[in-house]
Formats: sequence, C-alpha cells, structure tokens
Amino acid sequence: MQNTTLLKITCPDRVGLLAGITGFVAAQGGNLLEVHQFTDPDAAWFFARLAIDTGTIEGGPDRLRDEFAVLARELNAQWTIREASRRMRVVILVSKLDHCLADLLWRWQSGELDVEIPVVISNHDTLAPLVEREGVPFQLIPVDPADKESGFRDLATTLRGARPDAIVLARYMQILPDFLCEEFAGKIINIHHSFLPAFIGANPYRRAHERGVKLIGATCHYATPQLDDGPIIDQEVVRVEHYHQPEDLLRLGRDCERLALARGVRYHVADRVLVHGRRTIVFRD
Repeated sequence: MQNTTLLKITCPDRVGLLAGITGFVAAQGGNLLEVHQFTDPDAAWFFARLAIDTGTIEGGPDRLRDEFAVLARELNAQWTIREASRRMRVVILVSKLDHCLADLLWRWQSGELDVEIPVVISNHDTLAPLVEREGVPFQLIPVDPADKESGFRDLATTLRGARPDAIVLARYMQILPDFLCEEFAGKIINIHHSFLPAFIGANPYRRAHERGVKLIGATCHYATPQLDDGPIIDQEVVRVEHYHQPEDLLRLGRDCERLALARGVRYHVADRVLVHGRRTIVFRD
C-alpha cells in the first residue's frame, strides 16, 4: 500500500487503448498490481482503474502524474492519480436518525473505512453525544424553515473549510439547494430509503406498503439538483411479506440503508467509481 498509486481514467474508446496505458506505466518503470477495465459498446466509451506500484518509478507518483498528463490530453480523458496511502476526507451530514451514522463511525473506528472524518454536521443537536463520544468534532448548523438559504450558506462555508473528498448524507433530512449540488458535484453521496427509481421522495416505505411490493430496498447515489435522480453507486434489497406492516418495512429497510451506504462510500474513497452521464461504472473489490 505504501507505494501504491491509483489511476482512474475515462475517455472515448479506441483500438489499443488499454495496451497503450499499460505500456505507458511499464515505460515509466511502474508495476501493475491491479487492473479493471470496461468498454461501453453503445457509448463507445472506455473506463479503467489501475493500481500501480510506483516505488520503482524515479520521481514516484508526481512524475507519473506529470508524464501521464501528456497522454491524457491526447486521449481527451478525464482522469485522477492519487497515492493510495492518502486517506480521503469525508464529511458526514445527519439529522436525527442515527443508524447510518453509527454504522459509518463503527466501520471507521474498526479501520474498515480508512478515511479522515474532519467533522460531522447536523441541523439538530440530537446526535452530538454519539459523535463526540467517538472523538469526532460535531457542528450544529440549523436550517430554519423560514430562512433555509442562510443555513445552507453557513453549511457551504463549513464544507469549503473542511476540504472534503466526499460529503455523505447519512439520512440528512434536508434537500440540498442546487448551488451546493453543483459546487460539490460528484462528491455528495446520499442514501435514499427506496430502491430507486421507485418511490422517489418522502415516505417511500409507507407507499411501498400501500402498493404491496414484495421487495424493498435502499439506494446509494450521488446527489444532483434533481431530487433522488443522481447516478446510482450501489443498491440493497430485502424481501417483504404480505403480513409486514410499515414499521416492519422501516426496520428491514434500515439494514438495507446501512449496507448500501457503507459500500457506496467505500467504493468512492477507493476510487472505484467512474461517472458517465446518469450512470456509474463501479469496479467492486
């Protein structure tokens, strides 16, 4: 891990593309530890994630980044290069429900989620004791229904200061304004308590019960200005029975929410997610 560098790239497809990239790594003196690649034949678009041992490259990741920039321009590529040892900074936003937050903090404390958590932000003080018990700073930023704009401006200022690689909405029960979604595009990870695109919006479990569905689920996706319509990272489902009441669906759904959100965050911070339009390519571990 110490000398591992992660290269993530997406670009128009062409013959010999993967060979050209792997050949470039070899020419720099790097050793490939892991390679994931996918080509979408309909869009003629290429996606790849490479884990590279850069300990054998003179100049290390910095030189690799500088040299690859030349090739990336030729390929008209979107790309990132990051040392795997640099932990991503993850800010968590919550309201009053604690199950997703508690799960993320447990995974963080156990080392399963290897990230930095500079702050947990909430529009209520309900979960302050839970957060502070884990030694994580807690910040209350109220969102007054009569003046949401002011609250969201304060939130934006705090987020900019935290320099997040990801902002996780762990059942943050506020709809983010367009300017926040656009400023942090591709970084805001939401968990929706429904198997999208079904039951968008509020009270999905009650509506699922009224509809008599046999499966419920949760969807981890990137937040966009369109409500519950961003690119999907991960989903989890569970079977329900005719005798289950709405409160049973809530109980079962919470497990789905925890699992889908944890996986989605883990994939994001490991550079395993590439976004293309409304879709994602996820190279699972």
